[in-house]
Amino acid sequence: MNLFYSPELVDQKEFSLSAEESHHAVRVLRLGAGEQVTLVNGRGGWFTAEIINPDPKACLVGIQGVQEDYGNPPYRLHIAIAPTKQIDRFEWFLEKATEIGISEITPLICERSERREVKEERLLKIVIAAMKQSLKAFHPVIHSQTSFTRFMSRNHTGTGMIAHCQPGPKKWIDQITADARNITILIGPEGDFSPSEIGKAIDSGFSPITLGDSRLRTETAGVVAVQTVSWIFR
Repeated sequence: MNLFYSPELVDQKEFSLSAEESHHAVRVLRLGAGEQVTLVNGRGGWFTAEIINPDPKACLVGIQGVQEDYGNPPYRLHIAIAPTKQIDRFEWFLEKATEIGISEITPLICERSERREVKEERLLKIVIAAMKQSLKAFHPVIHSQTSFTRFMSRNHTGTGMIAHCQPGPKKWIDQITADARNITILIGPEGDFSPSEIGKAIDSGFSPITLGDSRLRTETAGVVAVQTVSWIFR
């Protein structure tokens, strides 16, 4: 099955795919009139459709049916994570987190961050591709990168957690999320959060958590957190 991403699609009866998706459908996959296709809008809409006019620049389809909130998980998970020095490792996290299931991602700039700039357009393309590959109708919202201080100044609702490597009492994720459905998890840079950042998070109501006995890379920690939450609410 091939999914075609159409973020503007809501309740139209007919719809023209973007130039990029039209080219892929008509020139690459060689789909013709009368063939069935599936469209997703990235917000939970799963549309079945039939090709009316296989124009490689504006492929026209007729919408036959729609499922709203397709595959919507019973929780919202927001990961605020420091981008890695090697951007391909951070992109790997984005891909795997999208495949597993995640609602929001914020690139977080911390005191010990080695990368302080990301290209949001590139990150969005990665999560869209991962959504299509994993046959999902949702892709996570990619927020603009922000500093740790600014992020913590926001009004956070739900259950907050911070994963760090410093000594001290910590809980496992499943010890905190039993009744939680709106979760935010902070993942620090390669050098970990600073003591002051950990203190600010705890003062703001974020619970310290452990992701296991091994010291994990930033991107691995992010994937472990996403998978753990997914497993808890399976």
